[in-house]
Amino acid sequence: MKKLPVKSQSFQYIEKSFREWLDVLGYAQTTVYQMPNSLREFFYYLEQNNITQIIQLEVKHIREYYEQLKTRSNTRRGGGLSNSYLNKHLQMLYKFTEYLRQSGRMVLPSLNIEWEENDTDEIEYLTQDEIKELFAATYGYNEGTNLEPLNSRDRAILCIFYGCGLRRNEGYHLDLSDINFDRQIIRVRRGKAYKERLVPFNKALSKHLQDYVYEARTRLVKDKREEAFFISQRGSRMNSMSMGLRLRLLQQRTDNIELQNKNVRLHVLRHSIATHFLQNGMSLEKIARFLGHASLESTQVYTHLAEAEKNGTEPELKQQPYRNIPKYEYFKLHEDEL
Repeated sequence: MKKLPVKSQSFQYIEKSFREWLDVLGYAQTTVYQMPNSLREFFYYLEQNNITQIIQLEVKHIREYYEQLKTRSNTRRGGGLSNSYLNKHLQMLYKFTEYLRQSGRMVLPSLNIEWEENDTDEIEYLTQDEIKELFAATYGYNEGTNLEPLNSRDRAILCIFYGCGLRRNEGYHLDLSDINFDRQIIRVRRGKAYKERLVPFNKALSKHLQDYVYEARTRLVKDKREEAFFISQRGSRMNSMSMGLRLRLLQQRTDNIELQNKNVRLHVLRHSIATHFLQNGMSLEKIARFLGHASLESTQVYTHLAEAEKNGTEPELKQQPYRNIPKYEYFKLHEDEL
């Protein structure tokens, strides 16, 4: 993208300030370089529409800019801009509104712009160290309060979706009766295409799961007849969206800036365990059975990830906020609802 001319001194100053803000927050140098360049493109658009001062900016201008961006043609490849490219611009717009708020310049209403579907075959996953950081983030919060059981439930979420590699819908439908602690086996009844499978778990996971079931869950559940494994703060089956938000809360509790800005979802935990199994030498056939894949083709997508990290060339993951949800402040305000 060529550097477009921006005449407004106000916009020029804000672009520089935005770049410095990103750098202070600890973002990667590529992000510190690229995101302000995308902002300059947005400022160029504003000037073409007779907006030269930041005080004139409204949410409608941001939405109109993004809509015209979606209709723009790709001069190099033909057709429209890729969803990946659009998401990078959308990430900038969300981050820029956060900058405006935190710098005290202005507070804009939520953009409420949906992220584009991923149009590449890129598989997102976390490193083993990042998984350890998520587990570490479940300790030291809410101790001695009525929210303390949530820490144990957070660890159980990591155990089920990372340690056992369950899909989001499989974890949502999980019942107490599906877990056999004596055999250390989980029975997945609602697998893809309604196929059942048995998933093993180790002693470390068993301890976390038992702590949750016999201590934390009993403090959360309202009706003893409730069979759901994951219980919400309201005492009933916890929905998968809330599980995803709890994962994001853990992500923001870590001190790892790069981890905080990865697009971590429940399914990324599933990708992560598959990749780590490959790195540790497990065969594709065993991983396929563990994940419940109907064919090895679905499992083979992880091979290049494992090889890339082994060679020290780990693919860079997308860094974007979770839809239009603000960061740590949102989760702290709503923690007792999840």
